[in-house]
Amino acid sequence: MDNKLLLIILSLFLPPVAVFLKAGVGKDLIINIILCFIFFIPAVIHSLWLCTR
Repeated sequence: MDNKLLLIILSLFLPPVAVFLKAGVGKDLIINIILCFIFFIPAVIHSLWLCTR
């Protein structure tokens, strides 16, 4: 429970870090970094979706 709460908080402020902690280095991290460079809100949505599924 505490781990999921920490991931959600990280998803709001540092989406790539939350994705890295949840999924490790891989396609999800690459996608999130690209989304973060394009626009921040889609990166947050992607990170929240990944961390809560």
